[in-house]
Amino acid sequence: SKSRSKSPSRSRSRSPAHGRSASRSASRKRSDSRSRSRSKDHSRSRSRSNSRSRSRSRSRSFSRSDRSRSLSGSLSSFDILGVGGRNTASTAESRDEGSETLNISDSDAAFILGKGGRTKEKIARVSGARLDMSERNGQSRLEVRGTELQRRKTLKYVKCVMAQRVGPVHVNEDDEDSDLTIVEVPTECVGFVTGKQGNFLRTMEDEWGVIMFFAEFQGARQERHAGGVEKLAMFGPRRGRRGAELKVLSAIEQKNPGYCTRGMKDHNATEDWGTDTKWLKDDELSYALGKKGMTRKKLARASGCIVEYVGNVVHMAGNRRQRKRAQQYLEWLFAQLAGPVHVETKARTDMTVVDVPTACVGYVTGNRRETLGKMEEEWGVLMFFLDSYKDDPDRHKRVMERLAIFGNQRSRRGAELKVMSAVEAKQPGNFTRGVREKESRKFWGTDTLLLSDTELAYALGRDGTTRRKLARSSGCIIEYVGHLVFLSGTKPERQRARRYLGWLLKQRMGGVRIENASDMDDVTVVHVPQNCMGAVSGSRGAALRSIEEDTGAFCFIARDSRGDEQLFIFGWDHSGRAKADQLVNHIIRDALNNRGGYNGGGGGYDRGGGYDRRDHSPPRGYGGGGGYRRSSPDYGGGGRGRSPPRYGGGGGGGYRGRSRSRSRERYRSRSYSPRGRR
Repeated sequence: SKSRSKSPSRSRSRSPAHGRSASRSASRKRSDSRSRSRSKDHSRSRSRSNSRSRSRSRSRSFSRSDRSRSLSGSLSSFDILGVGGRNTASTAESRDEGSETLNISDSDAAFILGKGGRTKEKIARVSGARLDMSERNGQSRLEVRGTELQRRKTLKYVKCVMAQRVGPVHVNEDDEDSDLTIVEVPTECVGFVTGKQGNFLRTMEDEWGVIMFFAEFQGARQERHAGGVEKLAMFGPRRGRRGAELKVLSAIEQKNPGYCTRGMKDHNATEDWGTDTKWLKDDELSYALGKKGMTRKKLARASGCIVEYVGNVVHMAGNRRQRKRAQQYLEWLFAQLAGPVHVETKARTDMTVVDVPTACVGYVTGNRRETLGKMEEEWGVLMFFLDSYKDDPDRHKRVMERLAIFGNQRSRRGAELKVMSAVEAKQPGNFTRGVREKESRKFWGTDTLLLSDTELAYALGRDGTTRRKLARSSGCIIEYVGHLVFLSGTKPERQRARRYLGWLLKQRMGGVRIENASDMDDVTVVHVPQNCMGAVSGSRGAALRSIEEDTGAFCFIARDSRGDEQLFIFGWDHSGRAKADQLVNHIIRDALNNRGGYNGGGGGYDRGGGYDRRDHSPPRGYGGGGGYRRSSPDYGGGGRGRSPPRYGGGGGGGYRGRSRSRSRERYRSRSYSPRGRR
């Protein structure tokens, strides 16, 4: 397992050979008693303010049983859901989890937390452990929970992050966690790779889910540190490390042409996991890259393969199936320059063909392929029209053209419904004629619902915002084709979408009553004091709509089984619901503190555009406070003449504050002459 493979790209990986998996850190199943106790502790979050009132939130952790079910057939998990899809299968191994506590200084605690908690979240994402920061008796403490391997990785990453604050980071090349890749960067390229204030490295970390920093190494290769190169360490899973590594090599090649590609030839890896390389001409490279790299990203998402251009060499990294698809898609991309492409459609599991009326081809394609390009970008697919009738002498009489969509099943279905919606808008009845309501019995399938004109307009929302909100919160593909609603996804996803859509339509007619919320695993119930309802809802529900947009949750006020009004936060993603719960509690606390002009609509928590929170009386002329985001005029401020803040309750009319209408009247009462104010 200590064998090292030297790639022609001048980078070395500490992971084992490509044919083996990197690190197998499977999460252990919790015992029943521990699961019940944790869910009980996690299911209630309380916020108290000056002992006046309190808001209680009950949150049930998201059940992943609907995401670990295997599908029958020859399709792989990527074919169904794609890389990073929601239906990730959980491992069968069961390991006992534990916790470790590390005492740290206040300076280290701030450094580990990072701006907005991003560094802590990054460490947790890479290691797979859970991190909690606390303070006891004036001492900052970091608690790490997870398996033994996850805790060991987390502590290693935390020590490296703390070392960056005071000096160089020392890394042992001979550790056995198989989570380290080393890239040698020429000294003259270090600043280019790092970017201004480390922005380029941080961007790669966010994109690939890794931790990166320049370090000094201890081990067998320490003597090779000299010679005009610096060593860049990358920690994380194998796929993430390989993607970030190729990104760094591309930057080095751009700064120092020929450094990574000199002597490189076309290569096809023989192992299941590997990297294929292929030289491209200058005109081919420009076409394969696309505007702002959109074509490269499209090929990568559609094939599930890592696609990166290092100079004129395209690198395709992944398993054998992913690399084969990436090569085929690249060949078809170049073939389109000569005309329509013929593709054999039989026995392909990554392809969907849609018959588009000839009269609608231009409408679906758009000006200079703009509409198709937006669909490809949204769903991560590759789309083009096929030359299916090249041998037919009467092909000019055809009334249909065949549009091919390549990618995983979820993405293909979403793009297919998008095309159907566009065709239906141009030629009504083409796809909906004779279609009725149905509910699929398959685990992966499509349900259809019929809506009236008023229901369709309400469920669509302005510019489709309501439809996108329901799709994000339920995890289901939702598309309107004429007056039909298509719900595509797994059975639990479709069931969630049906419930959310039903509650949405009931809001149009009046109040909604939620029964048996305690039995649902996709809801967080927040008790909002009656005098805070206006602040939480905002003007015409603007505050809740903004929270939904930022968190991907579905929020509305309804009555529970006892008839009490509560705030219900629905969503398949527990982290999104937790963020929405946090934002709501900030608004409630600020409203209960009666600061920021609550009598005039009051708002949320603000540290940027409003007055100093330590001052008991707000300054003259400032109305309702803003929402929760630091130093952001869109979320905070609520000052003179400003529009109501996004998370606030309407702004204006606060303590000693001048109303906006009075200010306008005073402004209009002034007279102005062409030469100046009199």
